[in-house]
Amino acid sequence: MPGGVLQGVLPIRRPQVARDVLAGVTLAALAVPETMGYAKIAGMPAVTGLYTLLLPMAVFALLGSSRHLVVGADSATAAILAAALTGMAAAGSDRYVRLAGLAALLTGGLLLLARLARLGFLANFLSRTVLVGFLTGVGFQVAAGQLPDMLGISAAGGGTPQRLLHIVGALPHAHGATMAVSASVIVIVLATRRLTRTIPGPLIAVIAAIAVSRAVDFAGHGVAVLGTVPGGLPRPGPPALGWHDTTVLLGTATAMLVVILAQSAATSRAYAVRYEETYSQDTDLIGLGAANIAAAFFGTFTVNGSPTKTQMVDGAGGRSQLAPLTTSAVVLAVLLLLTGPLKYLPIAALAAVVFLIAVELIDISGMRRILSVRRPEFAVALLTAVAVVVVGVEGGIAVAVAASIVDHLRHSYHPRNTVLVKSPAGHWRSAAVLPGARTEEGLVIYRFGTSLYFANASRLFDDITSLAGQGAVLRWVVLDGAAIGDVDYTASVVLARVLARLSEEHIRVVFTNLLEPVGEQLDHYGIVADAYYDTPGEALEAFHRSTG
Repeated sequence: MPGGVLQGVLPIRRPQVARDVLAGVTLAALAVPETMGYAKIAGMPAVTGLYTLLLPMAVFALLGSSRHLVVGADSATAAILAAALTGMAAAGSDRYVRLAGLAALLTGGLLLLARLARLGFLANFLSRTVLVGFLTGVGFQVAAGQLPDMLGISAAGGGTPQRLLHIVGALPHAHGATMAVSASVIVIVLATRRLTRTIPGPLIAVIAAIAVSRAVDFAGHGVAVLGTVPGGLPRPGPPALGWHDTTVLLGTATAMLVVILAQSAATSRAYAVRYEETYSQDTDLIGLGAANIAAAFFGTFTVNGSPTKTQMVDGAGGRSQLAPLTTSAVVLAVLLLLTGPLKYLPIAALAAVVFLIAVELIDISGMRRILSVRRPEFAVALLTAVAVVVVGVEGGIAVAVAASIVDHLRHSYHPRNTVLVKSPAGHWRSAAVLPGARTEEGLVIYRFGTSLYFANASRLFDDITSLAGQGAVLRWVVLDGAAIGDVDYTASVVLARVLARLSEEHIRVVFTNLLEPVGEQLDHYGIVADAYYDTPGEALEAFHRSTG
């Protein structure tokens, strides 16, 4: 069904149905405490986290193309939202919820505009290196934000560094019972993980915390509890629609758009490759946009493609969107029948669950791997992580995009240009560009390693000058364009200077391996070589004929 609905569900494979349903139940068990934690990160009422598992999750399951991507509340977008709404309204208030709905509406609208403008390629502007650094920074920031509730101390305003300084100063006033609850939850979750990841440790910890809280009256002993959680379905209603609020939150929605594009596309692509399936990034944009618009009008906040939830389903054997649809059905039953006990949930228990989620985002192994294989990219990842912690998530997004672009420019600014020479067996091989280097006497075949543009065109000039200005007499310069995909105007001016200089020295200039669009560009610029050949081998044969 190209371009239609249910691409992630159909065809239904009967032997797989039971596993998909079981995976959906497993996801619900794991995602209920997790999404309540994400709601806490976002500054939203806890129940709104469950709302993300209803209509938004189901909408993407029906409209998206990926059979694996699971859409719901996400830590990165929740942190961006909280950073934006702080100061605009009291966390958890009706106005705060409506502003969160506006942010979701704007994000959904931008996702649909991105689909219309075919901007899905923007997902590629956040490299894997930058994403590792970004999520590591988010994890550190979110984990630090949970410490006051875990310790039973008052939270401080300001950025993460200021908050940590406040926490250190307030440690003598930490509440013992609250700390015991936090520690118990962490022990339960880590113990179950040590046994197997299929056991929903966070859910077991939350249920145990609720049971003990109700039995011994945690609230009466100074341990803060969640309080009444409204049951039933979310009430539909419009988000805040004021012009001022819209202009204030548009930048936030743009930041979330970038994160959603990068994270969702990367996850969909990874699982499509793993299972040799096709998916449409454009169709997924429609599903993600519609899911966020549904979130806006049903009392919840921005949703994103979640790598962790996707892995939960995959690890439980789910292979289609039937699993998230099952999750939505289970959460519906929870909202209708089981919200009463949630009022006894200690806030410290929820904070501990969020803390552990955040710690998992801190990808120390990923950072070490980057450091071991590519130190410059590690510097980019570290810069991004530090930016998120110091200046906040939105500032971190800007640094992440800038760092990705700078990293790309760094590669293209220093292309791996080579001189082509023949091996003893008669095959072409690449040699370093050294002053006076020759492919053979009187001839050099020079390959520029990337597209020519304003920043790297001087490398072409310097290399050709170095090759032609030293060494044995040079008769032909063969410019091989196999790696050149584009020539901008500045580069064309430099290339014209190179050709004119070689002509003055009576050196013949030949082009090979030019892509047709590049050849058309050169014609448009008025750049004409002495001859054109399809391959370096043909140019070499022509050189031999001319000197024979």
